[in-house]
Amino acid sequence: MKSPRFLLLLAFSLGFSGTLLAAPKPSPASETTLTSLPGAQTFVYRAGEPEPMRLFVFKPKGWSAQDRRPALMFFFGGGWTKGGPDHAAGWARFAASLGFVGIAPDYRTKNRFGTSPLASVADARAALRWVEEHAAELGLDPEKIVVGGNSAGGHVALWTAITGTPPGSDPAEAPSIKPRALLLFSAVSDTSSEKGYTPKRFGADALALSPVHQLDPQMPPMLVLHGEADHLVPFRQAQTLHDRLVATGNVCELVPVPGGDHNFSSQLPEWKNKTRAFVRRFLHQQNLLP
Repeated sequence: MKSPRFLLLLAFSLGFSGTLLAAPKPSPASETTLTSLPGAQTFVYRAGEPEPMRLFVFKPKGWSAQDRRPALMFFFGGGWTKGGPDHAAGWARFAASLGFVGIAPDYRTKNRFGTSPLASVADARAALRWVEEHAAELGLDPEKIVVGGNSAGGHVALWTAITGTPPGSDPAEAPSIKPRALLLFSAVSDTSSEKGYTPKRFGADALALSPVHQLDPQMPPMLVLHGEADHLVPFRQAQTLHDRLVATGNVCELVPVPGGDHNFSSQLPEWKNKTRAFVRRFLHQQNLLP
């Protein structure tokens, strides 16, 4: 029989060892860069380290390489910090259901690449340029590419339609053809130091990267949906963008979402179908539905 002293020492030893050997608390999963998406074909639109930049193409039923279909390229949101193309895949699949070629591009974000919003804008412009140059391979009409985006994705989508080359971008990667139309949901359109969203992220380039301050005289027709109660990107940004476009003779349909916050389609589930209905009607008005 073991002595009480031995048992006491054994218990102390096991308890102390348990403290030393206890498994550390798991850390949050880090974001990964996707190399594939279910139902999509993967293309690299720019080589790079540590990862090339990819885009994911969803083809409609009956697609063939000889087609010249319209296309929808949709950029995910996440404040140029987080997110990935899987968050844009729903819109790319929806586009394919309408007979479009649906495209969900990736772009550099802070969490995955340690980059600033300038890199996000540069990638968006390069992605559209690549799609235009590979239109025949993708079975699409380069003059019928609609570009859309949510939140920061709306910001980079706007920059695919602006001719001037912003800081951080390469003129050789600028789109050669303007998008046929833009779809903007809760979009960041002002990053200026006065009233813009997170101008500190842009530093000295805050005004130069602010789309509403850099618009071309002629912009593509736009459908803009924005929550009236958006506390992250205020509704006034959408209103100002709309007013400046209309004042210069451009087409901009602004749809306010009553009571809607930044993620209005999640907050107000009925707006998921309403948004798609607005998109269908807008694409019909632009003579883009097959």
